[in-house]
Amino acid sequence: MARVAHVPGKIIAPPRMQRSTNFGRGVLLSFRAFQTSHPTSHLSMALQSMASDSKSGQLAATRSRESGRKTALRDTSRGGPVVALTGAASFLGTNVIGLLEEDERVQRIVAIDIKAPSTAGKKTRSYEVDFTQPTAEARLAEVLAAERADIVVHLAFLANPTPASAWAHELESVGTMHVLVAARHAQVRKVVMWSQTLLYGAHPSNPNFLSERHPLRADRHEPFFVDKVEAEAEASKFARRAPGSVVTVLRMAPLLGPTVHNYMTRYLAHRMVPTMMGFDPLLQFLHEVDAIAALKLAIDRDVPGTFNIVGDGVLPLSTVIKLAGRIALPIPHPVAESVCALGWLAQVAEVPPAFLKYLRFLCVADGTKAQKEMGFRPAYTTREALLDFVSAQRLRDVKLLQENVA
Repeated sequence: MARVAHVPGKIIAPPRMQRSTNFGRGVLLSFRAFQTSHPTSHLSMALQSMASDSKSGQLAATRSRESGRKTALRDTSRGGPVVALTGAASFLGTNVIGLLEEDERVQRIVAIDIKAPSTAGKKTRSYEVDFTQPTAEARLAEVLAAERADIVVHLAFLANPTPASAWAHELESVGTMHVLVAARHAQVRKVVMWSQTLLYGAHPSNPNFLSERHPLRADRHEPFFVDKVEAEAEASKFARRAPGSVVTVLRMAPLLGPTVHNYMTRYLAHRMVPTMMGFDPLLQFLHEVDAIAALKLAIDRDVPGTFNIVGDGVLPLSTVIKLAGRIALPIPHPVAESVCALGWLAQVAEVPPAFLKYLRFLCVADGTKAQKEMGFRPAYTTREALLDFVSAQRLRDVKLLQENVA
């Protein structure tokens, strides 16, 4: 039986198998590709359930504002909130915009990126802003103030590591500072930010499940992690300086699904999958649909704080490789680190050597807080997210499904 993302206080009946063109191109193409072979697709039902999300979150947020929160917040009773998204043309950005386009409670969408999102509709206004430019902060403040934005969803982060570390630092660390300064000047009511559970780091001393209170101990010599840790620190600073605002940080497990494309999907797409000899760590995934659902939930409801957004359950790496239909290639980790470092310098390796620690040690997050305080419950387990990816990858392997790069 297909399952849908749980919405407290509402029973969702299975919807009909049809999609609006407002959803992200990748998810829509995936749905069409699987419609014939999966007549009760998890994907379509979960997306439909998110589009018809319960009004309870909006009601709670309205009551919270009306209870006398002493801040200079804008009155959204004029026709619903104005939601601004950075990284609007990214995978997450395009799909969230598709949901917001169909949400009658949202008055207007402000898409901020270096290009317009493919899902932009009648409610969306697109602005070209390059966060790596020195004028980004002033331009952002101008856009947010002119559009009277109530909510900023900050998604302008890299899903994959890049050798261009200086550019990435300007985009993520400095760019986040620009976004939050502009949000404070524009008196934005809420900030929702995407982060990753990878920032906890993979260590032999890690507990079985890492809570949000656990320190971020990812490799401080790897810019991919450092920039995101600095971005989270900026978000914490913003929350302290603007106590009347709502700041929500969503730390997501590695994303898998039929349409998302990242370092993990590339790793599992190889016929021979490198592993570290003598190690078999537990892995945890989040389905792409659940990631979009969590972002929509954070937009709809005022839930300040940091939350781990993860799929239920874990899988040993050896099981992941078997379910993916791949062959494990064990390599002694000292050899693998040397080869990976040389490959990264030559720009032929997909990840820097710091990522190899996640093939040796545990890095699994506890999603209890998100379930209790946000009401978030994933529609897919870790195993189901993997299997949904595998189904699509098998079609890509035989050239029956086009690769989607987002």
